[in-house]
Amino acid sequence: MSAPADARVGAPGDPAVAPVAPAAGAAVTERAALWRRAFGEFLGTGLLVAVVVGSGIAAANLSPDDVGLQLLENSLATALGLGVLIAVLGPLSGAHFNPVVTLVDWTLGRRDPAGPRLRDVAAYLPAQVTGGIGGAVLANAMFGEPTAIATTDRASGAAFLAEVVATAGLVLVIFGLLRAGRDTLIAPAVGAYIGAAYWFTSSTSFANPAVTLGRVFSDSFAGIAPDSVLPFLLAQLIGGAIGMVLPLALYPPGR
Repeated sequence: MSAPADARVGAPGDPAVAPVAPAAGAAVTERAALWRRAFGEFLGTGLLVAVVVGSGIAAANLSPDDVGLQLLENSLATALGLGVLIAVLGPLSGAHFNPVVTLVDWTLGRRDPAGPRLRDVAAYLPAQVTGGIGGAVLANAMFGEPTAIATTDRASGAAFLAEVVATAGLVLVIFGLLRAGRDTLIAPAVGAYIGAAYWFTSSTSFANPAVTLGRVFSDSFAGIAPDSVLPFLLAQLIGGAIGMVLPLALYPPGR
């Protein structure tokens, strides 16, 4: 999730003005130190997983006999929480919270002098993964649940296809809005898309390797068994590649 690469602050030509960092849904004033941006990714991904897992545990407790209502409660909390997190942390790190988004952002922007660098990727990815695991542990603790490896098997051909579609759609939403010059809509649009994708995909739209790995550490409504992780990660990478191509075709340079 990135702001326009040529955005600047301060007076034109001011050599002290730094190019903006990638942002989602909010203007960035200037590029923060890498450790601050990586910490923003750690915190944001952790809170996102805490929202997903925590609301899943709450939904199972509040509506034990109605799986549909559980999913509604879980999806609503996730959609709202994700939109808020993007709006708050977008100006700092870009609010990727997702290794696929980080990799796509780097691939598309690596030739831009103001774009992300490989060192950004090297800092963001472990921050996102460790944040995701930490978020699951935090959610378990808040509800007095033990941190345990999930036993919910989610792998299937239908779920694989669903994760490809969910991830491709997520990447299209983010980078399509960027290339269309509508980056201020990214926060609400991503939240709305993920909320909808909970329902129109059979996998309930993980669409995020860091969230997938984090959810392994909660044997709850939101958990995923380790044996299901690899197919999900592969599907998400394929979906990310497809989603990266679509905005380029829809919004070619110079449009």
